[in-house]
Amino acid sequence: MAQKPSIPKGTRDFSPTEMARRNYIFNTIREVFNLFGFNQIETPAMENLTTLMGKYGEEGDKLLFKILNSGDYLRGADRQLLDSGEASGKLTAQLCEKGLRYDLTVPFARYVVQHRAELQFPFKRFQIQPVWRADRPQKGRYREFYQCDADIIGSDSLVNEVELLQLIDEVFSRLKINITIKLNNRKVLAGIAELIGAPEKIVDITVAIDKIDKIGMDNVKAELAERGLSTEAIAALEPILSIDGTVNQRLERLAEVLSASPTGLRGVEELKEVVRNTDALGLRAELDLDVSLARGLNYYTGTIIEVKARDVEIGSITGGGRYDNLTGVFGMPDVSGVGISFGADRIYDVLNALDLYPEDTSRSTKVLFMNFGEAEKAESLKVIKQLRSHGISSEIYPETSKMKKQMAYANAKSVPFVAMIGESELQEGKITLKDMATGEQDTLDTTALIDHLK
Repeated sequence: MAQKPSIPKGTRDFSPTEMARRNYIFNTIREVFNLFGFNQIETPAMENLTTLMGKYGEEGDKLLFKILNSGDYLRGADRQLLDSGEASGKLTAQLCEKGLRYDLTVPFARYVVQHRAELQFPFKRFQIQPVWRADRPQKGRYREFYQCDADIIGSDSLVNEVELLQLIDEVFSRLKINITIKLNNRKVLAGIAELIGAPEKIVDITVAIDKIDKIGMDNVKAELAERGLSTEAIAALEPILSIDGTVNQRLERLAEVLSASPTGLRGVEELKEVVRNTDALGLRAELDLDVSLARGLNYYTGTIIEVKARDVEIGSITGGGRYDNLTGVFGMPDVSGVGISFGADRIYDVLNALDLYPEDTSRSTKVLFMNFGEAEKAESLKVIKQLRSHGISSEIYPETSKMKKQMAYANAKSVPFVAMIGESELQEGKITLKDMATGEQDTLDTTALIDHLK
């Protein structure tokens, strides 16, 4: 008995309809990237492990897919380590020189350093490619998924943050998704940690407060206590997280609270500049300040951005921020940049939940020609060639099957028009065109047919 085919857990097949919907998302994002002056690059699916290892922390390293060396991969391996059965990092390094990329950011940093002599700074790049993580598959979390990244590197101007907020607004406006864009700043978080007397606990603080929306303030306070924060520090933190009012009112209040922290004040001033310039341009999205927002604290050094869908309960659908030393690990220090990443898979889930796809998203063929015989088929193929030269997607049913079967094929593919060249049309040099939505039929010559379909 043949083995039943399957795919690895955490990966997916996509049907023609699903691919049409995904391409609608990718094409929309790509068009906006181009509109804002970003240039596309691609990097290999696999990178040298020395490029990837140590860039994502200990847990991230465990989630890297390692690729066994080709050929006799055991040659040169430490026999004692092999015999011990220990899957140590040392043995992994001997057996695997390459790995699948974990994200698009580290490969981008490698690309910038490797190609710096060819690049014009500031460099605005975008990538839309799959990444792989050896994570435990679950709902909304996959081992293979796409990221859509845009970064501006080689400039510390806050104009770049304003541009990225405009870009985010344009993408989701085109996709018709109502969003809230949340802002924070790494320097504000550092200032808060200083203010409550626990600067060394900044990672513990941010990991905990980043969960307020999920677990509530009481559970966050309990977690902070477990992480070693004093009762006094927790008590000092709570009112800061509870500041209310408009975004500008909260920024003013935050400036007062952090007045004794130069770092914190710099963060507030950066937020004020970004908000002021964004307000001057206008946003269709809601802009909010969230002082609990961290998004990978060790990675970001300034502005932090997160986007939430307002009409669907789901995690963040876009995120990003400012980093000041992306390329430093590859020997090119002090290069500032800012970037965002659209979560294509979560955006896909939101569009599905709200049924926001345009009606013609899944259509690949605009007109299907019926097949009535050899002479009719030959003439249909000539007309089809002319239609395609005018950008009209067309096809012919390959067999001379019964009309019912051919029409069923057209319906199954949601083809909006069916064209028929029968014996009488062949003699008159005409085509009968049927509108599948209304049932109306017209008999046209080729020129009129092209005008009608365009």
